[in-house]
Amino acid sequence: MNRKAQFIQFVKKYKHAWVFLYILIYLPWFFWLEKHVTTHYYVVQTEADKYIPFIEYFIVPYLLWFFFIAAAFLYFFFTDVPGFYRMAAFMFTGMTIFLIVSTLFPNGQDLRPVVFERDNIFVDMVRMLYRADTCTNVFPSLHVFNSLSVCVAVFESRELRKHKAVSIGVYTLAGLIILATMFLKQHSVLDTIGACIMAGILYQFVYAPQRKKMPRYAKQKQPAKTSEY
Repeated sequence: MNRKAQFIQFVKKYKHAWVFLYILIYLPWFFWLEKHVTTHYYVVQTEADKYIPFIEYFIVPYLLWFFFIAAAFLYFFFTDVPGFYRMAAFMFTGMTIFLIVSTLFPNGQDLRPVVFERDNIFVDMVRMLYRADTCTNVFPSLHVFNSLSVCVAVFESRELRKHKAVSIGVYTLAGLIILATMFLKQHSVLDTIGACIMAGILYQFVYAPQRKKMPRYAKQKQPAKTSEY
């Protein structure tokens, strides 16, 4: 087989890669928001956020989020195309809603500590995060929503459900990532709740219809009773 034929075969096999073109929509829009939503925004936070302590060690699961999302996409991309399409539809729809909300309702929070009580490598990592990421465009939290997207995709995967250790690992890491958004003061409780509500609503449109189509086990017919004379 020559290289041209190999290339054509490769393109046909992985033609679902077109989905990643969404990044050409998301990134320019997101960076525009980051540049223009800086001072005048609605503060999205609650009294409950004041009682959540800052814990710098959560920077570890927070940063693992990037590998977490990438690993999920790669797994479904290479092993489960229908699952890949559903996860992408679920996640990218939520991300688009986030962009629309941030455009029409500029938002942010003022929870980040000004002075850190401790000084260690984890605090240094948080400082770097704060410099790279603004405290605006936070509602609903994409860190939370995308983590939930992976959890849903794993839960709905027949193959992954067979591997309990993998499922438990995914759910545990997702839980730590969600907690990290609040303990690092990157997001408020409202951001988390908003992401959960959005995930619940989108589930009804992306995954619930597919569940209804799944074949159900037919009820076993009971043998007819015969009269004894």
